[in-house]
Amino acid sequence: MSANLLSRFLRYVQIDTQSNESSDTFPSTPGQSVLLELLRQELSELGAADVQMTKHGYVTARIPANTRKTRVPTVAFFAHVDTAPDCSGKGVKPIVHRKYDGRVLTFPDNPTLTLDPATSPELRTAVGKDIVTASGTTLLGSDDKSGVAVIMTLVERLLHETKRKHGEIRICFNPDEEIGRGMDKLDLRMLGADVAYTLDGGAPGEICWETFSGDAAEVIIEGITTHTMEARAKGMVNAAYLAGKLLAALPRERCAPETTEGRDGFIHPIEMEGRTERAIVKFILRDFELKGLAEKGNMLQGLCRGLQASEPRARIRCKIRKQYRNMAYWLRKDMRPVELAREAFLAAGLKPYDHVARGGTDGSRLTELGLPTPNLFCGEYNPHGPLEWTAVQDMESAVIACDHLGGLWERKG
Repeated sequence: MSANLLSRFLRYVQIDTQSNESSDTFPSTPGQSVLLELLRQELSELGAADVQMTKHGYVTARIPANTRKTRVPTVAFFAHVDTAPDCSGKGVKPIVHRKYDGRVLTFPDNPTLTLDPATSPELRTAVGKDIVTASGTTLLGSDDKSGVAVIMTLVERLLHETKRKHGEIRICFNPDEEIGRGMDKLDLRMLGADVAYTLDGGAPGEICWETFSGDAAEVIIEGITTHTMEARAKGMVNAAYLAGKLLAALPRERCAPETTEGRDGFIHPIEMEGRTERAIVKFILRDFELKGLAEKGNMLQGLCRGLQASEPRARIRCKIRKQYRNMAYWLRKDMRPVELAREAFLAAGLKPYDHVARGGTDGSRLTELGLPTPNLFCGEYNPHGPLEWTAVQDMESAVIACDHLGGLWERKG
Protein backbone atom coordinates (compact mmCIF):
# COMPACT_ATOMS: atom_id res chain seq x y z
CA MET A 1 0.00 0.00 0.00
CA SER A 2 2.75 2.47 0.94
CA ALA A 3 4.31 2.54 -2.55
CA ASN A 4 1.05 3.46 -4.29
CA LEU A 5 0.11 5.92 -1.56
CA LEU A 6 3.45 7.72 -1.69
CA SER A 7 3.59 7.83 -5.49
CA ARG A 8 0.11 9.36 -5.57
CA PHE A 9 1.01 11.95 -2.98
CA LEU A 10 4.24 12.96 -4.75
CA ARG A 11 2.36 13.29 -8.02
CA TYR A 12 -0.38 15.44 -6.55
CA VAL A 13 1.80 17.92 -4.65
CA GLN A 14 3.71 18.86 -7.80
CA ILE A 15 0.55 20.35 -9.31
CA ASP A 16 0.09 24.00 -8.32
CA THR A 17 -3.42 24.23 -6.85
CA GLN A 18 -3.12 27.36 -4.72
CA SER A 19 -6.56 28.98 -4.44
CA ASN A 20 -7.19 32.70 -4.94
CA GLU A 21 -9.78 34.64 -2.96
CA SER A 22 -9.73 37.51 -5.48
CA SER A 23 -10.84 35.25 -8.32
CA ASP A 24 -14.50 35.16 -9.36
CA THR A 25 -14.23 31.75 -11.06
CA PHE A 26 -15.05 28.36 -9.52
CA PRO A 27 -12.60 26.73 -9.03
CA SER A 28 -10.73 29.93 -8.31
CA THR A 29 -7.54 28.81 -10.11
CA PRO A 30 -6.91 26.64 -13.19
CA GLY A 31 -4.41 24.38 -11.43
CA GLN A 32 -7.17 22.97 -9.25
CA SER A 33 -9.04 21.86 -12.36
CA VAL A 34 -5.89 20.10 -13.58
CA LEU A 35 -5.67 18.00 -10.42
CA LEU A 36 -9.43 17.40 -10.27
CA GLU A 37 -9.42 16.10 -13.85
CA LEU A 38 -6.50 13.81 -12.99
CA LEU A 39 -8.44 12.46 -9.99
CA ARG A 40 -11.49 11.87 -12.17
CA GLN A 41 -9.37 9.81 -14.57
CA GLU A 42 -7.70 7.83 -11.79
CA LEU A 43 -11.03 7.02 -10.12
CA SER A 44 -12.32 5.67 -13.43
CA GLU A 45 -9.16 3.61 -13.94
CA LEU A 46 -9.52 2.12 -10.46
CA GLY A 47 -13.05 0.98 -11.32
CA ALA A 48 -15.15 3.33 -9.18
CA ALA A 49 -18.76 3.77 -10.28
CA ASP A 50 -20.56 6.91 -11.44
CA VAL A 51 -17.38 8.96 -11.66
CA GLN A 52 -18.06 12.52 -12.71
CA MET A 53 -16.73 16.05 -12.54
CA THR A 54 -19.34 18.78 -12.24
CA LYS A 55 -19.11 22.12 -14.02
CA HIS A 56 -17.91 23.65 -10.75
CA GLY A 57 -15.09 21.15 -10.37
CA TYR A 58 -16.45 18.68 -7.82
CA VAL A 59 -15.23 15.17 -8.56
CA THR A 60 -17.55 12.52 -7.16
CA ALA A 61 -17.64 8.73 -7.33
CA ARG A 62 -19.40 5.77 -5.78
CA ILE A 63 -18.09 2.54 -4.27
CA PRO A 64 -21.01 0.08 -4.43
CA ALA A 65 -22.07 -1.71 -1.26
CA ASN A 66 -20.83 -5.27 -0.85
CA THR A 67 -23.32 -6.22 1.86
CA ARG A 68 -26.74 -7.81 1.60
CA LYS A 69 -28.02 -5.71 4.46
CA THR A 70 -30.50 -3.04 3.53
CA ARG A 71 -30.85 0.50 4.85
CA VAL A 72 -27.15 0.82 5.64
CA PRO A 73 -26.19 4.51 5.90
CA THR A 74 -24.25 5.88 2.94
CA VAL A 75 -20.88 7.26 4.09
CA ALA A 76 -18.96 9.93 2.17
CA PHE A 77 -15.27 10.85 2.37
CA PHE A 78 -14.11 14.33 1.39
CA ALA A 79 -10.78 16.03 0.70
CA HIS A 80 -10.00 19.40 -0.84
CA VAL A 81 -7.46 19.85 -3.61
CA ASP A 82 -6.48 23.49 -3.13
CA THR A 83 -3.52 24.73 -1.12
CA ALA A 84 -3.40 27.87 1.00
CA PRO A 85 -2.77 31.35 -0.44
CA ASP A 86 -0.39 32.01 2.49
CA CYS A 87 2.64 30.46 0.78
CA SER A 88 3.56 29.59 -2.79
CA GLY A 89 2.53 26.19 -4.11
CA LYS A 90 4.26 26.61 -7.48
CA GLY A 91 7.13 24.32 -8.34
CA VAL A 92 6.88 22.12 -5.24
CA LYS A 93 9.88 19.78 -5.00
CA PRO A 94 8.94 17.00 -2.55
CA ILE A 95 11.78 15.32 -0.69
CA VAL A 96 11.34 11.88 0.91
CA HIS A 97 13.38 11.34 4.07
CA ARG A 98 13.43 7.56 4.55
CA LYS A 99 13.39 6.24 8.12
CA TYR A 100 13.70 9.67 9.70
CA ASP A 101 16.28 9.51 12.48
CA GLY A 102 15.21 12.47 14.62
CA ARG A 103 17.80 14.94 13.38
CA VAL A 104 17.31 18.58 12.45
CA LEU A 105 16.35 18.75 8.77
CA THR A 106 17.64 21.38 6.36
CA PHE A 107 16.24 22.44 3.01
CA PRO A 108 18.32 22.54 -0.20
CA ASP A 109 16.59 25.58 -1.65
CA ASN A 110 16.67 27.59 1.59
CA PRO A 111 19.73 26.69 3.72
CA THR A 112 18.71 29.10 6.50
CA LEU A 113 15.48 27.17 7.11
CA THR A 114 15.44 24.22 9.52
CA LEU A 115 12.85 21.74 10.71
CA ASP A 116 13.83 21.07 14.30
CA PRO A 117 12.22 18.65 16.79
CA ALA A 118 12.91 21.25 19.48
CA THR A 119 10.42 23.66 17.89
CA SER A 120 8.29 21.05 16.09
CA PRO A 121 7.97 18.36 18.80
CA GLU A 122 5.54 16.31 16.72
CA LEU A 123 8.61 15.29 14.67
CA ARG A 124 9.64 13.08 17.57
CA THR A 125 6.65 10.82 16.85
CA ALA A 126 7.94 10.34 13.28
CA VAL A 127 11.28 8.74 14.14
CA GLY A 128 11.63 5.62 12.00
CA LYS A 129 8.92 6.74 9.59
CA ASP A 130 9.27 7.96 6.01
CA ILE A 131 8.52 11.68 6.04
CA VAL A 132 8.10 14.10 3.16
CA THR A 133 8.99 17.80 3.09
CA ALA A 134 9.24 20.43 0.39
CA SER A 135 12.58 21.97 -0.62
CA GLY A 136 12.35 25.19 1.40
CA THR A 137 10.75 27.81 -0.85
CA THR A 138 7.18 26.49 -1.09
CA LEU A 139 4.64 24.75 1.05
CA LEU A 140 4.40 20.99 0.57
CA GLY A 141 0.66 20.76 -0.01
CA SER A 142 0.00 18.02 2.51
CA ASP A 143 -3.00 20.14 3.45
CA ASP A 144 -4.94 18.55 1.91
CA LYS A 145 -3.22 16.37 -0.65
CA SER A 146 -2.47 13.92 2.15
CA GLY A 147 -6.25 13.58 2.44
CA VAL A 148 -6.60 13.21 -1.33
CA ALA A 149 -3.95 10.47 -1.46
CA VAL A 150 -5.53 8.70 1.54
CA ILE A 151 -8.97 8.64 -0.08
CA MET A 152 -7.65 7.47 -3.45
CA THR A 153 -5.79 4.64 -1.73
CA LEU A 154 -8.91 3.83 0.29
CA VAL A 155 -10.87 3.56 -2.97
CA GLU A 156 -8.28 1.12 -4.33
CA ARG A 157 -8.46 -0.91 -1.11
CA LEU A 158 -12.27 -1.04 -1.03
CA LEU A 159 -12.50 -2.12 -4.67
CA HIS A 160 -9.82 -4.81 -4.52
CA GLU A 161 -9.99 -6.12 -0.95
CA THR A 162 -13.63 -7.01 -0.44
CA LYS A 163 -13.51 -9.09 2.75
CA ARG A 164 -14.79 -6.27 4.95
CA LYS A 165 -18.50 -5.61 4.42
CA HIS A 166 -19.58 -2.02 3.89
CA GLY A 167 -22.53 -0.07 2.62
CA GLU A 168 -22.36 2.36 -0.26
CA ILE A 169 -19.40 4.73 -0.05
CA ARG A 170 -19.34 8.12 -1.74
CA ILE A 171 -16.20 10.06 -2.63
CA CYS A 172 -15.93 13.80 -3.17
CA PHE A 173 -12.92 15.95 -4.05
CA ASN A 174 -13.59 19.68 -3.98
CA PRO A 175 -11.85 22.97 -4.72
CA ASP A 176 -11.38 26.19 -2.73
CA GLU A 177 -11.61 25.06 0.88
CA GLU A 178 -8.75 27.35 1.87
CA ILE A 179 -10.70 30.46 0.82
CA GLY A 180 -13.94 29.34 2.47
CA ARG A 181 -15.84 28.41 -0.70
CA GLY A 182 -15.36 24.64 -0.71
CA MET A 183 -19.03 23.72 -0.32
CA ASP A 184 -20.63 26.71 -2.07
CA LYS A 185 -21.59 24.82 -5.25
CA LEU A 186 -22.06 21.25 -4.03
CA ASP A 187 -25.47 19.63 -4.45
CA LEU A 188 -25.86 17.41 -1.40
CA ARG A 189 -28.87 15.69 -2.93
CA MET A 190 -26.69 14.56 -5.82
CA LEU A 191 -24.10 13.24 -3.38
CA GLY A 192 -26.74 11.24 -1.51
CA ALA A 193 -24.80 10.62 1.70
CA ASP A 194 -26.17 10.18 5.23
CA VAL A 195 -22.92 10.89 7.07
CA ALA A 196 -19.50 12.11 5.97
CA TYR A 197 -15.91 12.65 7.04
CA THR A 198 -13.33 15.11 5.82
CA LEU A 199 -9.74 13.84 5.75
CA ASP A 200 -7.96 17.08 6.61
CA GLY A 201 -6.30 16.66 10.01
CA GLY A 202 -3.04 15.98 11.78
CA ALA A 203 -1.62 13.13 13.82
CA PRO A 204 -2.97 9.55 13.95
CA GLY A 205 -6.02 9.25 16.18
CA GLU A 206 -7.13 12.86 15.79
CA ILE A 207 -10.89 13.50 15.55
CA CYS A 208 -12.18 17.03 15.22
CA TRP A 209 -15.85 17.63 15.90
CA GLU A 210 -15.57 21.17 17.26
CA THR A 211 -14.27 24.11 15.22
CA PHE A 212 -14.24 27.87 15.23
CA SER A 213 -17.18 29.79 13.87
CA GLY A 214 -15.93 32.24 11.29
CA ASP A 215 -16.87 35.49 9.57
CA ALA A 216 -15.00 37.63 7.04
CA ALA A 217 -14.81 41.41 7.21
CA GLU A 218 -13.80 44.02 4.69
CA VAL A 219 -13.12 47.65 5.62
CA ILE A 220 -13.13 50.14 2.74
CA ILE A 221 -11.63 53.56 3.42
CA GLU A 222 -12.10 56.35 0.88
CA GLY A 223 -9.93 59.42 1.34
CA ILE A 224 -9.22 62.61 -0.58
CA THR A 225 -6.14 62.83 -2.77
CA THR A 226 -4.32 65.86 -4.12
CA HIS A 227 -0.75 66.81 -4.96
CA THR A 228 1.49 66.63 -1.92
CA MET A 229 2.69 70.24 -2.35
CA GLU A 230 -0.90 71.37 -1.72
CA ALA A 231 -1.93 68.59 0.65
CA ARG A 232 -2.57 70.81 3.68
CA ALA A 233 -4.24 73.61 1.78
CA LYS A 234 -6.45 71.30 -0.29
CA GLY A 235 -7.40 69.00 2.61
CA MET A 236 -5.75 65.70 1.72
CA VAL A 237 -7.18 62.69 3.59
CA ASN A 238 -4.77 59.77 3.31
CA ALA A 239 -6.73 56.49 3.21
CA ALA A 240 -3.54 54.42 3.59
CA TYR A 241 -2.68 56.30 6.78
CA LEU A 242 -6.18 55.73 8.16
CA ALA A 243 -5.86 52.01 7.40
CA GLY A 244 -2.69 51.98 9.48
CA LYS A 245 -4.49 53.76 12.33
CA LEU A 246 -7.23 51.13 12.24
CA LEU A 247 -4.74 48.28 12.50
CA ALA A 248 -2.86 50.04 15.29
CA ALA A 249 -6.12 50.43 17.24
CA LEU A 250 -6.75 46.67 17.37
CA PRO A 251 -6.04 45.24 20.86
CA ARG A 252 -3.46 42.87 19.40
CA GLU A 253 -2.29 41.53 22.75
CA ARG A 254 -5.67 39.89 23.36
CA CYS A 255 -7.27 39.31 19.97
CA ALA A 256 -4.64 38.26 17.43
CA PRO A 257 -3.99 34.64 16.43
CA GLU A 258 -0.33 34.95 17.37
CA THR A 259 -1.16 36.14 20.91
CA THR A 260 -4.09 33.82 21.71
CA GLU A 261 -4.55 30.08 22.17
CA GLY A 262 -7.01 27.45 23.32
CA ARG A 263 -10.57 28.69 23.10
CA ASP A 264 -9.71 32.36 22.61
CA GLY A 265 -10.94 33.83 19.35
CA PHE A 266 -9.29 36.54 17.28
CA ILE A 267 -9.51 39.35 14.73
CA HIS A 268 -6.90 38.75 12.05
CA PRO A 269 -6.01 41.17 9.22
CA ILE A 270 -5.12 39.01 6.24
CA GLU A 271 -4.74 41.51 3.41
CA MET A 272 -4.25 45.25 2.95
CA GLU A 273 -3.97 47.25 -0.24
CA GLY A 274 -4.44 50.87 -1.11
CA ARG A 275 -3.19 54.33 -1.80
CA THR A 276 -3.96 57.82 -0.64
CA GLU A 277 -7.38 57.85 -2.28
CA ARG A 278 -8.66 54.42 -1.27
CA ALA A 279 -7.56 51.54 0.97
CA ILE A 280 -9.06 48.12 1.70
CA VAL A 281 -8.27 45.95 4.71
CA LYS A 282 -9.59 42.39 4.87
CA PHE A 283 -10.02 40.46 8.12
CA ILE A 284 -11.12 37.08 9.34
CA LEU A 285 -13.03 36.91 12.63
CA ARG A 286 -12.98 33.69 14.66
CA ASP A 287 -14.52 32.40 17.89
CA PHE A 288 -15.89 29.11 19.17
CA GLU A 289 -19.11 30.74 20.37
CA LEU A 290 -21.50 32.85 18.32
CA LYS A 291 -21.65 35.43 21.08
CA GLY A 292 -17.89 35.86 20.99
CA LEU A 293 -17.92 36.05 17.20
CA ALA A 294 -20.56 38.79 17.31
CA GLU A 295 -18.51 40.68 19.90
CA LYS A 296 -15.50 40.69 17.59
CA GLY A 297 -17.58 41.97 14.71
CA ASN A 298 -18.98 44.70 16.96
CA MET A 299 -15.45 45.61 18.11
CA LEU A 300 -14.24 46.04 14.53
CA GLN A 301 -17.30 48.06 13.57
CA GLY A 302 -16.82 50.23 16.66
CA LEU A 303 -13.21 50.93 15.73
CA CYS A 304 -14.38 51.93 12.26
CA ARG A 305 -16.96 54.30 13.72
CA GLY A 306 -14.29 55.86 15.93
CA LEU A 307 -11.97 56.27 12.96
CA GLN A 308 -14.80 57.86 10.98
CA ALA A 309 -15.49 60.31 13.81
CA SER A 310 -11.81 61.26 13.96
CA GLU A 311 -11.79 62.07 10.24
CA PRO A 312 -15.30 62.97 9.04
CA ARG A 313 -14.08 63.89 5.55
CA ALA A 314 -13.24 60.24 4.87
CA ARG A 315 -15.81 57.57 4.07
CA ILE A 316 -15.34 54.32 6.00
CA ARG A 317 -17.44 51.21 5.52
CA CYS A 318 -17.19 47.87 7.33
CA LYS A 319 -18.85 44.85 5.72
CA ILE A 320 -19.10 41.54 7.61
CA ARG A 321 -19.91 38.29 5.79
CA LYS A 322 -20.79 34.92 7.30
CA GLN A 323 -18.36 32.10 6.49
CA TYR A 324 -18.99 28.99 8.62
CA ARG A 325 -20.18 27.86 12.03
CA ASN A 326 -18.90 25.52 14.74
CA MET A 327 -19.92 21.98 13.74
CA ALA A 328 -20.33 21.07 17.42
CA TYR A 329 -23.67 22.91 17.52
CA TRP A 330 -25.13 20.10 15.39
CA LEU A 331 -22.91 17.10 16.20
CA ARG A 332 -23.68 17.32 19.91
CA LYS A 333 -27.26 16.35 19.02
CA ASP A 334 -26.08 13.02 17.55
CA MET A 335 -22.54 11.89 18.35
CA ARG A 336 -22.69 8.59 16.42
CA PRO A 337 -20.36 9.84 13.64
CA VAL A 338 -17.77 10.71 16.29
CA GLU A 339 -18.30 7.60 18.39
CA LEU A 340 -17.92 5.24 15.41
CA ALA A 341 -14.76 7.08 14.35
CA ARG A 342 -13.32 6.50 17.82
CA GLU A 343 -14.22 2.82 17.61
CA ALA A 344 -12.69 2.52 14.13
CA PHE A 345 -9.45 4.08 15.33
CA LEU A 346 -9.23 1.61 18.20
CA ALA A 347 -9.82 -1.26 15.77
CA ALA A 348 -6.96 0.10 13.67
CA GLY A 349 -4.63 0.05 16.68
CA LEU A 350 -4.76 3.81 17.27
CA LYS A 351 -5.52 5.86 20.35
CA PRO A 352 -8.35 8.26 19.45
CA TYR A 353 -8.31 11.79 20.82
CA ASP A 354 -10.49 14.84 20.32
CA HIS A 355 -8.92 17.89 18.74
CA VAL A 356 -10.61 21.28 19.07
CA ALA A 357 -9.67 23.08 15.84
CA ARG A 358 -8.72 26.74 15.89
CA GLY A 359 -9.97 26.94 12.35
CA GLY A 360 -12.70 25.56 10.14
CA THR A 361 -13.10 22.71 7.67
CA ASP A 362 -15.44 21.88 4.83
CA GLY A 363 -17.08 19.70 7.48
CA SER A 364 -18.17 22.84 9.32
CA ARG A 365 -20.26 23.92 6.34
CA LEU A 366 -21.45 20.41 5.51
CA THR A 367 -22.61 19.81 9.08
CA GLU A 368 -24.49 23.10 9.12
CA LEU A 369 -26.12 22.15 5.80
CA GLY A 370 -27.42 18.90 7.31
CA LEU A 371 -24.69 16.36 6.55
CA PRO A 372 -22.85 15.53 9.82
CA THR A 373 -19.14 15.63 8.95
CA PRO A 374 -16.39 15.37 11.58
CA ASN A 375 -12.81 15.85 10.44
CA LEU A 376 -10.25 13.01 10.70
CA PHE A 377 -6.46 12.85 10.69
CA CYS A 378 -4.45 12.26 7.54
CA GLY A 379 -0.91 13.21 8.58
CA GLU A 380 -0.74 16.99 8.03
CA TYR A 381 1.87 18.88 10.05
CA ASN A 382 2.94 22.56 9.98
CA PRO A 383 0.49 23.41 7.17
CA HIS A 384 0.46 26.63 5.13
CA GLY A 385 4.22 27.18 5.12
CA PRO A 386 7.62 25.89 3.98
CA LEU A 387 8.03 23.76 7.14
CA GLU A 388 5.04 21.59 6.22
CA TRP A 389 5.61 17.84 6.29
CA THR A 390 3.79 14.52 6.37
CA ALA A 391 4.58 10.92 7.28
CA VAL A 392 3.75 8.14 4.85
CA GLN A 393 2.92 5.72 7.66
CA ASP A 394 0.45 8.22 9.17
CA MET A 395 -1.37 8.39 5.85
CA GLU A 396 -1.42 4.59 5.75
CA SER A 397 -2.99 4.54 9.21
CA ALA A 398 -5.73 6.86 7.95
CA VAL A 399 -6.51 4.49 5.07
CA ILE A 400 -6.84 1.53 7.45
CA ALA A 401 -8.94 3.52 9.94
CA CYS A 402 -11.37 4.66 7.24
CA ASP A 403 -11.68 1.09 6.00
CA HIS A 404 -12.71 0.04 9.53
CA LEU A 405 -15.08 3.01 9.69
CA GLY A 406 -16.97 1.90 6.60
CA GLY A 407 -17.34 -1.55 8.13
CA LEU A 408 -18.65 -0.15 11.43
CA TRP A 409 -21.36 1.84 9.69
CA GLU A 410 -22.41 -1.38 7.92
CA ARG A 411 -22.66 -3.28 11.22
CA LYS A 412 -23.93 -0.59 13.59
CA GLY A 413 -25.33 2.26 11.53
